[in-house]
Amino acid sequence: MKNIFYALIFLSSFIQTSYAQKMNPEEVVQENLDFYNQRNINEFMKSFSEGIEVYNLGEVKPIIKGAPQVRKVYKQLFENSPKLHSTILKRIVIGNKVIDHESITGRNGSKEIVELTLIYEVENNKIVRITVIRK
Repeated sequence: MKNIFYALIFLSSFIQTSYAQKMNPEEVVQENLDFYNQRNINEFMKSFSEGIEVYNLGEVKPIIKGAPQVRKVYKQLFENSPKLHSTILKRIVIGNKVIDHESITGRNGSKEIVELTLIYEVENNKIVRITVIRK
C-alpha cells in the first residue's frame, strides 16, 4: 500500500512537470491573464519567476521587483477591483516574448478604460520580466 502511495505521488509530479514543460510562452501568458481576470492571486502568481521584474518602457529601474512585491501589488488590486477584466485587443508572439495590447476595465472600481501594451518575457515556463507601455 505504501509503495502505491509513493507511486501515485511520483506519477502526479511527473504529469505536472510534463504539462508545465509543454507550455509555450503564449500559453504561460494566457494562463496568467485568465487568473488575472478571475482575480485569483494564488494561481496568478504561479506564472511568475521569483525574480520577476516589471518596468515602464524606457526606465532602467523596475517599478516592481520580485514575486513578493508583485503579490502585494496585485492582491490589493484584486481586492479593490471586483469587476476587473482585461481584454486582449492584439497579441504578437516573437520567440519567448508575448506582446499584448490590453483594454482593462474595472480597475480599482473605475469605469474608465485603461489601455496598456505589455511585453512579457518568458523563460522556463515563468514570466521573468514585464515591460509596460502606457498611453
